[in-house]
Amino acid sequence: MSNLRITEIFYSLQGESNTVGIPTVFIRLTGCPLRCTYCDTAYAFTGGKKINIAEIITEAQQYSTPYITITGGEPLAQPACIELLTELVNKGFKVSLETSGAIDISNVDQQVVKVMDLKTPSSGESSKNLYQNITFLNCNDQVKFVIGNDEDYNWSKSILAEYELSNRCEVLFSPVMGQQNPTELAEKILRDRLPVRFQIQLHKLLWNDIQGK
Repeated sequence: MSNLRITEIFYSLQGESNTVGIPTVFIRLTGCPLRCTYCDTAYAFTGGKKINIAEIITEAQQYSTPYITITGGEPLAQPACIELLTELVNKGFKVSLETSGAIDISNVDQQVVKVMDLKTPSSGESSKNLYQNITFLNCNDQVKFVIGNDEDYNWSKSILAEYELSNRCEVLFSPVMGQQNPTELAEKILRDRLPVRFQIQLHKLLWNDIQGK
């Protein structure tokens, strides 16, 4: 099996997505080609330790939960991530992948839940969105918009409508912590009757965790 550069493997409650609150093993891969303005995991851009996929799976198994999230950084920046995802689902894990959507997802195992973050204007990286990735999403997947201001919100609404995302998968609207008032975002969603799930990062509320755990 291949090696991957890993920043950390840890056990916590899922803080986002539609499995929020569920005990989950997080495998954070090192490296990312993007530099979003609101990034809370810049410590994963470099460093890390090369670990064999078999060892990664062994460590994940010790926590006795079927839920595993592969995150980063940008996990798909390491080609062997595809192999890791497949090995995990073959072992019976319920696997989700947190990806920026800036890298092709067509080879991701269909059993993996893809949580794709389409980058909003305030991220500074919206030009990197690969909209052809939307074609490879199914009803089990999720698209996330991280919203920092009115421009982001209006942009997200337009993408939601243009690609009819709510007919393809679940859509998540999430406020940038400390930048977008969450109550105001919730009220906008209700006002506009958007077919989306509002979410706040649970881990930051529970542990004041600014590092994305």
